[in-house]
Amino acid sequence: MTERVGLIGWPVAHSVSPAMHNAAFGALGLDWQYDLLPAPPERFAAAVAAWVAAGYRGFNVTIPHKGAALRLPQVRAISPAAEAIGAANTLTVEPDGSLAADNTDWRGFADDLAADGIAVEGARCLVLGTGGSARAVIYALRAGGAAAITAISREPGGRDGAAGYGDLARLAPSADLVVNCTPAGMSPDVAASPWPEDVPFPGGAALVDLIYNPPVTRLMADAQAAGARTVGGLGMLVRQGALAFERWTGIAPPLAIMLEAARHALQQVHHGEDTQP
Repeated sequence: MTERVGLIGWPVAHSVSPAMHNAAFGALGLDWQYDLLPAPPERFAAAVAAWVAAGYRGFNVTIPHKGAALRLPQVRAISPAAEAIGAANTLTVEPDGSLAADNTDWRGFADDLAADGIAVEGARCLVLGTGGSARAVIYALRAGGAAAITAISREPGGRDGAAGYGDLARLAPSADLVVNCTPAGMSPDVAASPWPEDVPFPGGAALVDLIYNPPVTRLMADAQAAGARTVGGLGMLVRQGALAFERWTGIAPPLAIMLEAARHALQQVHHGEDTQP
């Protein structure tokens, strides 16, 4: 019988996760299938219960459900990272039907920074956004020994370590690393950018944009024009997915095959083809 896992979110149709996971399953000869599982917020808990009852072995969780995933009644075990971050992106169904919640976003982010040669230790970091992904990024930066981390929020009042977008003109010149954790610039709204037009991007900094569709966002293009080094979000997506894959199956997947499948699926999206099953 085919074992099934999938991505829960709202929306999820844009995701290339099925392509990369199913390619890895195929390469390893595993009779597993990765599905897209759309669920609006008001149906999230009921939908998870139904999918667990239907025999699903695990789930990735994306916007807007990462915080709610920790509050599911079936969750019996929460990893230290997920608890500290306050968000889960990976759920594993245990033999008794309970769920184990984990967060692989932070490790996927940290591993991708290392693979791209971006140093964290001693870095002065700006994180755009304060949602679940931003919290995972901040957790990774702290673990990596960043010297200073400031979250940039539309509503910074009362948030520890947060500043407003109006503070970027003061903060940006000394930044070593900027991470975009907002959806601004994600397809189809590719003309958007979270960076204020009247603030020069620091040319000596590195930019990591967690968006992977499009491969080069407006923010990345503007940062490149300023002389900054840029990295898109596809590597992090693949690496966090590979960690989830191993949680579910007990087998480390072929990372290169997952990355190539994700790139191919993304290319098909940009050629106007449907990559989803």
